[in-house]
Amino acid sequence: MSQEVEIEFKNLLTIQEYNLLAEDLFSQTEMIEQTNYYFETDSFDLKANQSALRIRKKNETYTLTLKEPHPDGLLETHDTLTKKEFLSWTSGRPTEAPNVAEQLRQLSVDLSSLNYAGRMTTFRKEIPYQDTLIFLDKSIYLDTEDAELELEAASKHYGEEVFNSLLANYQIPVRETPAKIARFFHQKQRTSL
Repeated sequence: MSQEVEIEFKNLLTIQEYNLLAEDLFSQTEMIEQTNYYFETDSFDLKANQSALRIRKKNETYTLTLKEPHPDGLLETHDTLTKKEFLSWTSGRPTEAPNVAEQLRQLSVDLSSLNYAGRMTTFRKEIPYQDTLIFLDKSIYLDTEDAELELEAASKHYGEEVFNSLLANYQIPVRETPAKIARFFHQKQRTSL
């Protein structure tokens, strides 16, 4: 099964902080565009399980990913989709994806109950940094734009140490930063009121 544990740290940024990091750390880095397409049930069964489901389109590839809680971070389960399967998912007809479907069954979430909720496009820069990877993201969704810094590490303790040091070096305050999908659904709820 295609699974991995993702250990990541994230912090929302102001435009000034984003520009400072972009200029200081990421100036030689190419921008990558990726779009996340989000799914949920009418009764928010995934959220109730502290889980999230998305398809990420990047370089004409489509990866379905289920994220679930894990003691060290997030357990990610992946399936690669064809363009036809991707179009079926976003048209409200999820196709069988063996790895993700098995995990969804364990959560008692039926594929047919999933709905396409919308998308978020992220413009990302990525560099290696002190034996971790850091990402500078600007995301656009539902007439909203935000920026964040993310760090992925092999260990939770080391990643937290490097991330906090990086934020301190740039005098960026630690901010509570929900996952992209949580920010998307929060904004979707606000705009539907």
